[in-house]
Amino acid sequence: MGKDRALAPESLNGLPTAVVAVWMLCAAGWGVVLVRLRCGVHGPARGPTLFAHTITPAGVVLTCSLIGFGSLYATIALAAEWWALLLVTGFRPERLLSTGGLGRLAAWAALTAAATYVAARLVFQV
Repeated sequence: MGKDRALAPESLNGLPTAVVAVWMLCAAGWGVVLVRLRCGVHGPARGPTLFAHTITPAGVVLTCSLIGFGSLYATIALAAEWWALLLVTGFRPERLLSTGGLGRLAAWAALTAAATYVAARLVFQV
């Protein structure tokens, strides 16, 4: 093993595995939240809730491309948000608004911020 080799293994034609892991965690979090919203939200709020959740990834990518900011930071934040939401609500995301109150919302925000900070430090090795 030569000294010019990177410490982290790479995949996908040179794309770091940390980036692939972030994408996979983000996609998995999005999918779990979608499934839980489909099971938990009923009535007139169901359609707008599912629509808003479904267009979130595309909206984030388009926003990042319009402002000229890399979408990796946003992807890290989205993955942290979705997994924090699932943890804080006990895998029932509809609880955030229906029975959550400010305490659950504050816990979600704090956990999201902490997870985003830690994940960004790990991915970017700062």
